[in-house]
Amino acid sequence: MKDVQNDEPEHGIDVDSVGIKDVFYPISVEDRANKKQQTVAKISMFVELPRHYRGTHMSRFVSVLHSYQKEFSMLNMNEILSHVREELEAEKAVMEVAFKYFVRKKAPVSKTESSMDYDCVFYGTSGKEDDFVLEVNVPVMTLCPCSKEISERGAHNQRASVKIRTRYCEFVWIEELIELAEKNSSGPVFSLLKREDEKFVTEKAFDRPRFVEDVVRGVAMELLEDRKILWFRVECESMESIHNHSAYAVIERDKRSKRV
Repeated sequence: MKDVQNDEPEHGIDVDSVGIKDVFYPISVEDRANKKQQTVAKISMFVELPRHYRGTHMSRFVSVLHSYQKEFSMLNMNEILSHVREELEAEKAVMEVAFKYFVRKKAPVSKTESSMDYDCVFYGTSGKEDDFVLEVNVPVMTLCPCSKEISERGAHNQRASVKIRTRYCEFVWIEELIELAEKNSSGPVFSLLKREDEKFVTEKAFDRPRFVEDVVRGVAMELLEDRKILWFRVECESMESIHNHSAYAVIERDKRSKRV
């Protein structure tokens, strides 16, 4: 049968990125407590398309995924991307893998256990230069230092999100970044709390007020001191409880450059 994708295109222009988006697929993720964790990811895969090809072979992306069934993990993403480049005769391949990661957490007083979910993303690139970025999104609490200072009977607090992206030279556990975000906020978030736990976490947050600026600075300082980290971007967005806007701060540093 004729391979239409190999026809000469009407317009001879390179396509920067072409591929498939939002394929749901089972993957295996490195789990500090249990070695491996099975989850479901939403995967997007792309390649560069030279000007002399009319189209890419979309089915080959899925075919490569299927060839790694039960073996897909963050540790072999570069191998998978190299396979994609080979199958599609591409100079560059890119993959984005978004998934839920679950951690068993104990409530601080009752010690009741529950599973807490975190949104994570792997960003992989294979080409003239290979690249891998780990992203972890951590829900936390922030309590406003200004509100506490000026109020006689309390202070406003709210849910916030800390997003940490890293490039590293040695393996970094997802749990490490979760703990880093939580310790630099006013307090962690839990999926299940008893009354005695609620009292504890709200009072702890009151004793540890944090601006979004405080959160990103605290995380950044620890990442700067961590020899495993080459580059990072840390963001904090606080969904303000008494304002009709969010508070936001970001710090990005490349430790491979002179600026820190």
